[in-house]
Amino acid sequence: MSELFYNAAPNATRVAPPLPEPRRYPTQKPAQVYLFGTCVIDLFFPSAGLDAIRLLQREGIRVSFPQGQSCCGQPAYTSGYTEEAREVARAQLKLFAEDWPLVVPSGSCAGMIRHHYPELFKDEPETLAQVQALAERTYELAEFLLHVCRVELHDRGPAVKVALHTSCSARREMDTHLHGRALLAQLSQVERVEHDHESECCGFGGTFSVRMPDISGAMVLDKTRALKGSGAHQVVSADCGCLMNINGALEKQNEALRGQHLASFLWQRTGGVS
Repeated sequence: MSELFYNAAPNATRVAPPLPEPRRYPTQKPAQVYLFGTCVIDLFFPSAGLDAIRLLQREGIRVSFPQGQSCCGQPAYTSGYTEEAREVARAQLKLFAEDWPLVVPSGSCAGMIRHHYPELFKDEPETLAQVQALAERTYELAEFLLHVCRVELHDRGPAVKVALHTSCSARREMDTHLHGRALLAQLSQVERVEHDHESECCGFGGTFSVRMPDISGAMVLDKTRALKGSGAHQVVSADCGCLMNINGALEKQNEALRGQHLASFLWQRTGGVS
């Protein structure tokens, strides 16, 4: 809760903080973009990164993937290690120097770069302008496909019911649940089903799942129970950290239901062609 609400007198009128200005999107597709692959995709879901590249290339966009990229710094930042997070972020800044959009197949990592990098460097005016420029050209993958590429998807798969899961920060910082829903709605044979824990955390939370394993385990149990009860044949998410947690829990439960990254789902559903 904001400081405004804590400090208000008991009978004072409570005013909500102003909403951010709607994001303005380019009117034309760029010729080239950077892809920030994320450490989880690099280590555990490389196919999601490759499918993200394929989706972008199909739109006629050249994709640059700097090999030196690593973590965005979010685990250190959310654990209170601000200086360590700043050093990780500083290393990434050097890799994305050209004025190309930075596309991220993870809403939480995109949110870190777009919304928290400026906070990290607010006391370094010599770096802040570069950080703010990078933040302004950072897009989550589904957002970029929908609002910058303006994709028109043609479904070539069989009828299927899917449940969409978005990570907490992705939902609240980058609106990826809205972008994901809009892309899935373009697929004529895909029915997105609701589940009563859609807006709730799966229990991963990066280091939270390590520091609070019992609470994390209870949360993912609630999440998987809701997913199984939804009637979905498949789970789709734009964040691989959550997928790793959800799929691991489903495997332990000996369930056939599994989650897949949105990029891979879209690529496979559309047959790899436009």
